[in-house]
Amino acid sequence: MPAAASDSIQSPTSDASSLPLTAEEERFAVFPGAQAPDRRHTVDADGLQVAVHEWGDEGAPVLLLAHGGFDFAATYHVFAPLLAAGGYRVVAWDQRGHGDSQHPVLYSWDADARDALAVLDATTQEPAVFVGHSKGGSLLTHLAHACPHRVRALVNIDGLPSKMIHRDVADHERTRLLANDLASWLDHRRRAASKSRRPGTLEELARRRARMNPRLSHEWLCYLVSQGGTKSADGWRWKIDPTLRMGGFGPWRPIWATQRLPGLSVPLLGILGMIHEEMGWDTTPEDLAPYLPARARIVPFDDAGHFVHIEQPEAVAELVLEFLS
Repeated sequence: MPAAASDSIQSPTSDASSLPLTAEEERFAVFPGAQAPDRRHTVDADGLQVAVHEWGDEGAPVLLLAHGGFDFAATYHVFAPLLAAGGYRVVAWDQRGHGDSQHPVLYSWDADARDALAVLDATTQEPAVFVGHSKGGSLLTHLAHACPHRVRALVNIDGLPSKMIHRDVADHERTRLLANDLASWLDHRRRAASKSRRPGTLEELARRRARMNPRLSHEWLCYLVSQGGTKSADGWRWKIDPTLRMGGFGPWRPIWATQRLPGLSVPLLGILGMIHEEMGWDTTPEDLAPYLPARARIVPFDDAGHFVHIEQPEAVAELVLEFLS
């Protein structure tokens, strides 16, 4: 649910001043091809301040760019400028609880969708291009169904789940499962309420991230820490809200994103990373075939994992721009 008033919003750790970088840390604060946004600003989303990052000419056609879960807009520092060079005003944002956006008390899938719409409303009233990775791809697929008049084309980068169908259970078992899930969630919220993320050196945070991103280089992961982390007296921490945890954005099931595809009224480009990774969906073109709308194209990258746009940014950007042309 969205935060409705300022007293229900927690400030992110990034609001605090970060300590200066050492010479060694400065070395990791640059990466070949990475470009900071041309403009930064915030959008008010029903009382929540959402950090927005833009690349490209302000008068160019708008391309809305959504990141995945536990990511942030800075993960697009190489990919977004390539799209902007293709003639677009690329608008990315840190989702609530991520990056430099504020931390609400509660999270939900619909709240993320409303935040995305707030960013779009603050940018343009014309139909825009939607591009999203992983959770961001599913989120913009959802928004394309809810607001078909606001989108002219959709690019989903490894955000089309196919194997997350929940088994059917008897009603009394369903109630019991719900009770267990709610109790687990409340226990987690109680434990996390007073916690902060575990500190470490810049390289230690990069190595932790490598467990989820094993195909990405150490240099890139260190660069991400310099952009998505904050430094205090006891070390570096990710800016991501410590109450967030992996697994589900409820009430939402991943398979719903795929089941909605037949109703899409705009051209769709689906990009799949075919090498298995912990964060990926392991979706194949054959999995998606029964769900594809008429104007859909699925392109698998056999030599890339879930973060295909980071592994091969030039190839993915060229594919996206060709599709949009």
